Amino acid sequence: MDFINQALNFYSEEIEAYTLYSYLSKIEKSPEIKKRFKKLSEMEKNHAAFWEKFLKDRKAQVPKLKSQPFKLFIYRIFRKLLGNKLFVTILEMNETSTTECYFKFLNEVPLSDEEKTVLSRIIEEELEHEKLFSQQKDRISIENIRDFIMGMNDGLVEILGTVTGLSAVYPKNPITVGTAGLVVGVAGALSMAIGAYTSVRSQRQVNEGIKKKMELLFKVSKERAKEEFLNKLQDSGIPMEVGEEIAEKLNNNEEAMTNLLTEEITENEVKSALYTGIAYLVGLVFPVIPYFFISSSSLLALAFSVIFAAIALSIVGTVVSVASESLSIKGKITEMVITGLGAAALSYLFGTLVQKVFGITA
Repeated sequence: MDFINQALNFYSEEIEAYTLYSYLSKIEKSPEIKKRFKKLSEMEKNHAAFWEKFLKDRKAQVPKLKSQPFKLFIYRIFRKLLGNKLFVTILEMNETSTTECYFKFLNEVPLSDEEKTVLSRIIEEELEHEKLFSQQKDRISIENIRDFIMGMNDGLVEILGTVTGLSAVYPKNPITVGTAGLVVGVAGALSMAIGAYTSVRSQRQVNEGIKKKMELLFKVSKERAKEEFLNKLQDSGIPMEVGEEIAEKLNNNEEAMTNLLTEEITENEVKSALYTGIAYLVGLVFPVIPYFFISSSSLLALAFSVIFAAIALSIVGTVVSVASESLSIKGKITEMVITGLGAAALSYLFGTLVQKVFGITA
């Protein structure tokens, strides 16, 4: 029966998750994180036990699953690189679709009242997994992930466009194309890093200016400060009567009013600049590297450059989807690959036009 095969898949997935979280709880040094991974492993163990009982009650053979040490080692590396919160989010992406399957299973398969109760609880627990790490501050914050994604995406698209355009101009000189792409890329990485530094620092300075203004207003005139606060609330779309009620309740709380008017900047500008610049350099490697290994034809190197860039854009699209926790992976990958390769195609046409107009041959 089809639902038996489904249950077998559910069982194997839960056993794999239990093995992983159990392994992570054993190697984790932080007592707090160790406790969280242990809690997840116990949840998954109980879920696997439910599916095992479900299968045995229906006389189905429960498979004995083998351990996968290499897979666990890879997961360990990714957890170190990404931090606990993002790592668990990635793992739970598969479980999101699994949870939907559980819900469908609950409503379509004949189950006892007890099985329905347990499966409902399992669905609830699966949806709560990520909350165990929702307050976890990882070494790589969401702002740093944003910086890395932005830098890598720009490096990929801009340098792919550069080498594509130059390939049309220098079809028989791939080293020239690759070298030019590398030079443009390094300059671009420096520009992006400086831009990220300036952006974060400027936002911090703007917020500091707003705070100082509000502090001064409170010292000179509380009524004027309250009016300023009301104006800001209205600008954000809050109705006047609601704004007045909030202002009245916070009338003597200078700190609360100031915090509501300013966005807290926790990002470090130096760290942001480093992540953006390094990510840009990582991004440029994919479209540039084929030109240093294929010496016969820029167009042949371009073909590999496009393939490498498409793979890298797919990876970036996946990370964007994971970080957002709401975007479709397939949709985001399609969007990024089409826009990136579209820009490259336009660059090639422009390069061809330049070659024709100026009569460049190489």
